[in-house]
Amino acid sequence: MDARLNYFADPAVGKVLKHFMTVGKALKDLPLPATTQELVALRVSQINGCAVCLDMHTKEATAAGETPVRLHLVAAWREATVFTEAERAALRLAEEGTRVADGAGGVGDEVWADAAKHYDEGQLTALVLLISFMNTVNRLNIITRQPAGDYVAGQFH
Repeated sequence: MDARLNYFADPAVGKVLKHFMTVGKALKDLPLPATTQELVALRVSQINGCAVCLDMHTKEATAAGETPVRLHLVAAWREATVFTEAERAALRLAEEGTRVADGAGGVGDEVWADAAKHYDEGQLTALVLLISFMNTVNRLNIITRQPAGDYVAGQFH
């Protein structure tokens, strides 16, 4: 499959996307465990069907030491016993933050309160930024049919 657009073919667009990807790198430095970041990125990308991001974040999580069992169970996290309560709260927030149009009310108070039990304000901010960023990146990739499979862990670091 060929991508519909090469984002970096136009220097002006490439410049914007370079800054945008800098945001993605900066998110890694926020006060949220790397494992949680990768699990959230995977779940958002699963919901949206973004193959590029699934490829990237599966490989990044594996390189960071995440286990295959946990990676395979992200899509079924509710029934899986391998996630902490904090990770489950982050995954729930990621789902509601991604499916805002499905649940006309956005993120529910119960979901937010559960996340707030496990994460401080800085970590909640990091979660919100990560969820929003992943949804944007997913859309950039899906709209233009960016191909997946060739990502190498650490490629953008």
